[in-house]
Amino acid sequence: MSKKTMGIHHITAIVGHPQENADFYAGVLGLRLVKKTVNFDDPGTYHLYFGNEGGKPGTIITFFPWVGAYQGRIGDGQVGITSYAVPKGSLRFWEERLGKFNIPFIKITRFGEQYLEFDDPHGLRLALVEREEGEVNTWSIGNITPEVAIKGFGGATLLSAQPKKTAELLETVMGLERIAEEGDMVRFRSTADIGNIIDLKMTPVGRGQMGVGTVHHIAWRAIDDQDQLEWKEYVESFGYGVTPVQDRNYFNAIYFREHGEILFEIATDPPGFAHDESYETMGEQLMLPERYEQYRDRIERSVLPFEIRNLDEKL
Repeated sequence: MSKKTMGIHHITAIVGHPQENADFYAGVLGLRLVKKTVNFDDPGTYHLYFGNEGGKPGTIITFFPWVGAYQGRIGDGQVGITSYAVPKGSLRFWEERLGKFNIPFIKITRFGEQYLEFDDPHGLRLALVEREEGEVNTWSIGNITPEVAIKGFGGATLLSAQPKKTAELLETVMGLERIAEEGDMVRFRSTADIGNIIDLKMTPVGRGQMGVGTVHHIAWRAIDDQDQLEWKEYVESFGYGVTPVQDRNYFNAIYFREHGEILFEIATDPPGFAHDESYETMGEQLMLPERYEQYRDRIERSVLPFEIRNLDEKL
């Protein structure tokens, strides 16, 4: 048996104050807050999900906002750069927008593509790249229209403590295709049209430290529960220790740490984010799993209030 993941399902990171987080990802980047819930393993902490208008796999970045937590260090065992795909011809708009909000950026060319690289307010490293692939994101906020809106993930750059072993895993186990090499980078592609490009740095940079401004894990797509169980058995056949299935309400998840020390998750596409609130109202209310509903008053008092704001109106 061999398997191929469609690509990235979501990426989860640690950040600071939730209002700063919301202002940046919704107010500046124009993503939709599709779910406001809590960390199921730490219900005193938010778990916030931002993506395209429908919250589709391949577009979702999620955050644990830990106010006052120590600053992390990006390094081996982590996602180094999370990249977003924007429509062809829109990069100039994004240059101007980042400048308008006083966000420093650099332009780099990698594998023949031009990227804008910058950091979010808490140190998470991001990039924008133009791509033909991926459906138009119809979510609009402020001056961001569907013609320029972020479609979803372009991909991710992985930093590994054992790059050769990580490369072998991506190709042999996860089923990505090795398509190019440039300098000390190797590029892989999955079968999806979004969240489909993985660049692996083949030179270790020094071990990362988990904290604010770092990616906690990267999640790969499974078609459904049956596919996920097949993935669990398949990954275990290569000697990796895989967790039991975890119910995350909006998907089921399994986890394993690969030899380069990056935490991988495999998450199911269904049921998605509109099963406990309507498509139109996703992200407006604090949603809790059933086991925490009895503690709602306590939880709502413990998390910091924040709102989604149109920052273009404030300039």
